[in-house]
Amino acid sequence: MEQLARQRTPPHTASPLIATTGAGPEALPNHSRPVHAFCDLFECLDRSSGTKARVVALAAYFSEAPAADAAWALQLLLGKRRRRLLTGRRLREVCLGAAGLPEWLFDVCHAQVGDSAETIALLLPELNLPAQEPLDLPLHQWMAERLPALAALEGEAQAQALLQIWASLPPSQVFVFNKLLSGGFRVGVSTGLVTRALAVVSQLEEAEVAHRLMGGFEPSGAAFTALLCPTAGNEAAPISRPYPFFLASPLEPERLQADDPAQWRAEWKWDGIRGQLIRRAGTTFLWSRGEDLVNDSFPELVALGDALPDGTVLDGEVIVWPAAAERPLGFAALQRRLGRRSVSRALREACPAAFVAYDLLEEGGRDQRLQPLAARLQALGQLSAAVREGAADAIKGSLRLSAGLPLQSWEALEPLRSQARQAGAEGLMLKRLDSPYLAGRKRGHWWKHKLEPMELDAVLLYAQAGSGRRANLFTDYTFGLWATADPQTAAAESSPRQLVSFAKAYSGLDDAEITALDRWIRRHTTERFGPVRAVEPLQVFTLGFEGIQRSSRHRSGVAVRFPRILRWRQDKHAAEADTLAAAEALLEDG
Repeated sequence: MEQLARQRTPPHTASPLIATTGAGPEALPNHSRPVHAFCDLFECLDRSSGTKARVVALAAYFSEAPAADAAWALQLLLGKRRRRLLTGRRLREVCLGAAGLPEWLFDVCHAQVGDSAETIALLLPELNLPAQEPLDLPLHQWMAERLPALAALEGEAQAQALLQIWASLPPSQVFVFNKLLSGGFRVGVSTGLVTRALAVVSQLEEAEVAHRLMGGFEPSGAAFTALLCPTAGNEAAPISRPYPFFLASPLEPERLQADDPAQWRAEWKWDGIRGQLIRRAGTTFLWSRGEDLVNDSFPELVALGDALPDGTVLDGEVIVWPAAAERPLGFAALQRRLGRRSVSRALREACPAAFVAYDLLEEGGRDQRLQPLAARLQALGQLSAAVREGAADAIKGSLRLSAGLPLQSWEALEPLRSQARQAGAEGLMLKRLDSPYLAGRKRGHWWKHKLEPMELDAVLLYAQAGSGRRANLFTDYTFGLWATADPQTAAAESSPRQLVSFAKAYSGLDDAEITALDRWIRRHTTERFGPVRAVEPLQVFTLGFEGIQRSSRHRSGVAVRFPRILRWRQDKHAAEADTLAAAEALLEDG
């Protein structure tokens, strides 16, 4: 390694990105040097597994950091999408050029670490870069000025500037810097934990903080100060702001037994995307649960929103449902609409969108969330009737109500759930009629009771190493089903069988099973295709998935939704695995 390191490039000239700092770190006041605090926070969150410890660390950071830096930290911790400034390939290219390392050696290192940003940080000693004045800029200056300025450079000037920055930071900060630059910054904290920490700092209710964060956050000191201001009311809120979504918890049947079923409402759990349709100040907004504004993808639902009274917010499901059909189309049809900036007339006709409303959150500009569900539903029904009465046929077809289902006893719950697929749903929802509309997942008010997953036994065909802490283990798997070599000879007993790749899965096994399977894969590899290994087709696994549909893009002719490993069937031989015909037989139910 030392010999390879000697083949580095000549010493580098000073970078303008470094030279224009204006002062060394000793000249900066303490409150202007918080990037260390952010990197320390990242390391603390990355190493901590306890919820309480993470909330304490987050609250400490937000209470001490300057507002401008806290704003950018919040933006990053919330996982908001940010444009990639430099690719991981470019970072790797600069690193290899400076270190004189062969590409294969970097690949070996990366295979052990699982992350390009961390691999480069660990390889820094091999670069023997000329010593630089330590660079300690505020986080907001890195994010708003220095990183974009670096990305704007080209060729050798960019490489020189990047090497200068690497040399001016300790390895732990190089790692974070690389993640920020490549757009791959992730840390294992949920939005709920961040919200809880902000509530601690501001002394606001968590629900209020969550509401203020909805609809996007502008990373600025003024925005962060306003976010935590106790006296900031909704009068300052943008008209587009949605409410935090109320989420259901997986059903715990024992918690229902003491209740009268008449106190609960049952309805189908629709298989679309959760959304809020907002009409305020003469403008319509359609938000997904992921806080994406999806107006462009569903113009017919925007037209529906235009027909709503001003000051109305509906909660419901965006789904593809032809006006004359008894049941909606599958999720695959909805996927054709997602993410589009324009939707052709042909696609709108083939996949007509509908909004299945199941709650009324705002009426006449007044927040209705603390009203009991029964009252909200009554008002929703009246609103729907009024809209339908004066609306055009196209708008009438795009607004549907999620009807209640008869539930006379808890014994009738499972028979009712078993009918979900026939209705085009993925299970049941149970909601207390006296429940308010809360924020996040609060157990006891709303339950979801999803169908059991579809299952097929498949054979392991290929494996690929994972990433992160499992970078040196094979954790990503491709599975196959048996098919005849020629579908036209399927009826012939002598027709040869072959395994056809069917689905990929990387979750469902515990650590011990992953380790055991990794050892098996290494001993039974038959071919290598870059990072992918083909293995002897011997191991059988039961795969579970939520739905299945035809797909011309897959060799098997079908695609499944949310595949995962349910069981490692070490009691089965590969010849006993399921066939492609068995998968096709599920199409009617999927």
